Amino acid sequence: MNSSPSHPAPFFINRRRFLQTSAAGLAASALGAYGVDLVNRKPRRVGLIGAGWYGKSDLWRLVQVAPVEIVALCDPDSQMLAGAVEIARQRQASKRAPRTFRDYREMLKQEQFDLIVIGSPDHWHALHAIAAIEAGADVYLQKPISVDVLEGEAILAAARKHKRVVQIGTQRKSTPHLIEAKQRVVDAGLLGKIAQVDLCCYYHMRANGNPAVQPVPDHLDYDLWTGPAPLRPYDGLPHKRWWRTFMEYGNGIVGDMCVHMLDTAHWMLGLGWPKQVTSSGGIFVQKEGKSNISDTQTAVFEYEGLNATWQHRTWGLPPDADYPWALFLHGEKGVLKASTRRADFIPHDKNAKPITFDCVFEREKYTEDVTEKDIELNAAPATRRHMLDFLAAVDQRSRPVADVEYGHISTASCILANVAMKLGRPLRYDPKRRQVTGDPEATRLLARAYRAPWQRPVVG
Repeated sequence: MNSSPSHPAPFFINRRRFLQTSAAGLAASALGAYGVDLVNRKPRRVGLIGAGWYGKSDLWRLVQVAPVEIVALCDPDSQMLAGAVEIARQRQASKRAPRTFRDYREMLKQEQFDLIVIGSPDHWHALHAIAAIEAGADVYLQKPISVDVLEGEAILAAARKHKRVVQIGTQRKSTPHLIEAKQRVVDAGLLGKIAQVDLCCYYHMRANGNPAVQPVPDHLDYDLWTGPAPLRPYDGLPHKRWWRTFMEYGNGIVGDMCVHMLDTAHWMLGLGWPKQVTSSGGIFVQKEGKSNISDTQTAVFEYEGLNATWQHRTWGLPPDADYPWALFLHGEKGVLKASTRRADFIPHDKNAKPITFDCVFEREKYTEDVTEKDIELNAAPATRRHMLDFLAAVDQRSRPVADVEYGHISTASCILANVAMKLGRPLRYDPKRRQVTGDPEATRLLARAYRAPWQRPVVG
């Protein structure tokens, strides 16, 4: 893999206007830059696995841009399901309430789906994605695609074997101001030779509490929520942020936030697998709580002719207050600063003009965004665009802009950074052999043990 496919020009559809406007008048725009036929087809049958914060957010963005029928929702928390059902009933055109399931296996057995949206925690991504693929659905899978490297290899193999479209939720590739910055700065050669990429996150997002062990509430099937991960003593609802503070379920800030920015660098610069990954860090400051993910970490991803360096701290202040979560492309002629909220090209030549790229918001076009709980308003336009790209790939049986292979490379690179930090040495991953070159100990860490009776997916 050398580079991501080119991305079409911006194209958004107001769902409310879509429902009110005649099909004849809208057909031309619905078959616009994405080639998605939103008029001359019946609604796609959609299911959601993982009805928490971002699972619902992704689903509501899909409903905004395409005619779909939300057939079923799945989550081991019945309270989470109840809230999602009510919103789904209000938002979809049919006004029907979707069926609910606690176990994804029952949902996939009892219903047929065109599309499955997966918003479950990271430790579930592989089993959920592969089951949906094997059930014949095309999949929108949240990042990171997996919790270990060989899970990602298994998802990629399953997608290719069953010829399913899998779009990963790395929607920076569909972020309007970043697409424009890539075209006008990177592709136009304004940076000159790019020899260093800096990536960072300085958000204070490490939960690090000390809640007491307590009884599991009746509305949560905690054993099923835990699934193949180690069964921690229950100390409160694991949803939104709390589960991410434990390595049992994910890969810390690197696995959550670096994936986005590293994937953006891969896309902007046409990069593939890094030649070598090194990392160091640990819990240096926030030692008082239960959290076992690093609060300070640096990782270096080495490519031909450039290094990409990641740093996060969940304490202190960011070096650049305007770019607390960002990437910086350093070229001989200037630097491009880029985040989810803005981008700035700063030329080295004082006679050249800097360029600012502003975030696109669509509050007026999608008025329901304004009242939606916990919505990331700056990310919603990108996710809508990402969904349209996904649907176009589904219709054309082609690869989407955030194809599963690209998502796997970015995810696995970040996981390798954690393995490198754990072992204290550089790692060179060979994706053809699926092993770390010359390092049997590191190769063993490419796959995590599954809790019985859950079984790891195999590559095949």
